[in-house]
Amino acid sequence: MPCTTVLVGKKASNDGSTMIARTDDGFFDVKKMTVVTPKMQPKKYKSVISHLEIELPDNPMRYTACPSVDKKKGIWAATGINEANVGMTATETITSNPRVLAADPLVEYKKASSRREKDIPGGIGEEDIVVLVLPYIHSAREGVLRLAELLEKYGTYESNGIAFNDENEIWWLETIGGHHWMAKRVPDDVCVIAPNQFGMDEFDLNDAFGKQKNHLCSKDLKQFIKDNSLDLNQNGKFNPRDVFGSHTDMDHIYNTPRAWFLGRYLTPYSHKWEGENAEFTPECDFIPWCLVPDRKIAVEDVKYMLSSHYQGTAYNPYSNQDTGKKGIYRSIGINRTGVTAVCQIRSNVPDEIKGIEWICFGSTVFDALLPVYTNVSKIPDYLKNVTLNASTEDFYWGSRLIGALADSNYPACIQHIERYQNAVITNGRRILIEYDKKMADTKDYTLCEKANEELCKMAKKETVDTLTKVLHEASVNMKNGYRLADN
Repeated sequence: MPCTTVLVGKKASNDGSTMIARTDDGFFDVKKMTVVTPKMQPKKYKSVISHLEIELPDNPMRYTACPSVDKKKGIWAATGINEANVGMTATETITSNPRVLAADPLVEYKKASSRREKDIPGGIGEEDIVVLVLPYIHSAREGVLRLAELLEKYGTYESNGIAFNDENEIWWLETIGGHHWMAKRVPDDVCVIAPNQFGMDEFDLNDAFGKQKNHLCSKDLKQFIKDNSLDLNQNGKFNPRDVFGSHTDMDHIYNTPRAWFLGRYLTPYSHKWEGENAEFTPECDFIPWCLVPDRKIAVEDVKYMLSSHYQGTAYNPYSNQDTGKKGIYRSIGINRTGVTAVCQIRSNVPDEIKGIEWICFGSTVFDALLPVYTNVSKIPDYLKNVTLNASTEDFYWGSRLIGALADSNYPACIQHIERYQNAVITNGRRILIEYDKKMADTKDYTLCEKANEELCKMAKKETVDTLTKVLHEASVNMKNGYRLADN
């Protein structure tokens, strides 16, 4: 599924937290936020897409999830934080190349062609991964190991990148063909940018086959590379992006421009991104997978990056100037996003309130980011009670309505949108500060649910108010407008 991922190490963030964030860019998937308790977790999981059945462990933990409301194609839980304060986002669809896919084919479901034959299940994929992994892991590293075991046993029918975070670490795993994989601990002082491409551009095979401190991979990865003549690197340097990834014309339109904008935002001073002597351009194949940002990164920065439509450049589709380049590249903030989440694990608060999941439904360009405590047994109705019918009674549809109306009336609406986004995140932070202090003083962590209700009440008020304003602007600009005094 086309998505964009941003990862922020604890020394790169403003408050020492780790953050993993991703836009879930489906085809206008209707999404909700919920809590899955151990009693709700299945004992045997069956994938809708691949028809694969998997027996699950007996000791699941509670976790949050953002599943699809329409279950016809499966759960698609997308993102969440479990009760051990481990976050996960799955998945970033990534690219590969024919050499890899021929050597280790994707494991796709094969329907029997006659009654004499049996269907052959496929592997695991984005539909399944959160449900299969998140309830059973106690650290980001454990997430890699759990998922790796599943990949090696069942395979996958798609190429994916998956992020895990806990209080201290972030790990990033990328699949290689049907059964192989590699994973890297994200350095604490960097931000990772992943726009639908195989991303890792450096990997220490000696560590992966030795102490395994910061690198993990399939046990036969070296032999797999050698047997299939996959190594394209020169001078002994191992760049996994050149070995397992892609460098296509479509990448230069769809993927690399997003990495360029994100890198430009993170390092405006330490790298040159524009002009004759630019180090990196929108169609550059060697934009770094991770960068040390020029300043500390906060949640607001992550939201801004994931709302990008190339603002401030010649490629901005909303620009009033005729640059000849408007809209030629795929924006990060796109119309079909279902949910965007920032899984933040904090280190300066009690364990019971370390996990905060920041949620945004619909197109990130126009919609607001709302924080939610994850150590809860239930989620407020405003986030959970979402149906397939449009409504102003939930955050998902309210967000979608604002985006659809504001997009076609951008100049008139953008001021309302900016005020809305600032109001929700400012009031959200205020409520977090208030309840963090209350719970630290009283040790009553059941207040998490009360705080979430207050957060949702605030978000509903701001959303309805903004919807009213953008509806007015859209009404004023209707093409059938006419006044008797018009000349």
